[in-house]
Amino acid sequence: MSVNDLPIPLLILIAIVVLYLLNSIKILREYERAVIFRLGRALPAPKGPGIILVFRPLDQMVRISLRQEVLEVPPQDVITRDNVTIKVNAVVTLYVVNPNDAAIKVANYVYQTSQFAQTTLRSVLGEVELDEVLSHRDKLNLRIQTIIDQRTEPFGVKVISVEVKQVDLSEQLLRAMARQAEAERDKRSKIIHAEGEFNAAQKLVDAATLMATQPMTLQLRYLQTLADIGAEKNTTIVFPLPIEMLTLFNRLAGVPGSAAGRP
Repeated sequence: MSVNDLPIPLLILIAIVVLYLLNSIKILREYERAVIFRLGRALPAPKGPGIILVFRPLDQMVRISLRQEVLEVPPQDVITRDNVTIKVNAVVTLYVVNPNDAAIKVANYVYQTSQFAQTTLRSVLGEVELDEVLSHRDKLNLRIQTIIDQRTEPFGVKVISVEVKQVDLSEQLLRAMARQAEAERDKRSKIIHAEGEFNAAQKLVDAATLMATQPMTLQLRYLQTLADIGAEKNTTIVFPLPIEMLTLFNRLAGVPGSAAGRP
């Protein structure tokens, strides 16, 4: 019996069945899973990847991607613990670990994770001071990631990282921080200068003590100074004359008013 011998209604029925089966074939990529709702009830396990059959209208399919997704948290106004107003934005990286929960327990897991990230970012950064926000960002990122991951776990989403992207400060605060940094540099400069003066004075005291025990060292130092002056090809030499020598000359010359000229 050939195909031509079949009645036309039967041929039409076979064609409809073939077209229905062909239309029921769906191809899922490696990173996709299909959550099948059969008569309104979700099948226990998602289907895919590869070729699957979806028998409409009995079955309805929801595609879920297992790839990592990046959410950019819009800038949030945050008041830190020390009452400083800043604008902070962040980046959240997540992926789906349970397609059934992501399709059943939440309407839009991306939007809901974004809302969780915004509220958590404001609450966590509001509990710390500005210096900790700027210097301990890794610790804050880990804390925010842990809180968001705990809130997204019930609907099958895993948050693997949260990074505070940028911290915007007001112009007045930037100027105040610049003045503070300048004052700190001046403070360190003055302390270093004072320590240098103290060390120099201490060395001079030690040198004076040593010269007091060995008078010849003063004469040697004087000769060394004359040698240094002569090395520069100077024609003028400054000769220091002790006050005691002037007094001695006055006594020998019998100048009135000196100790030698008095009766």
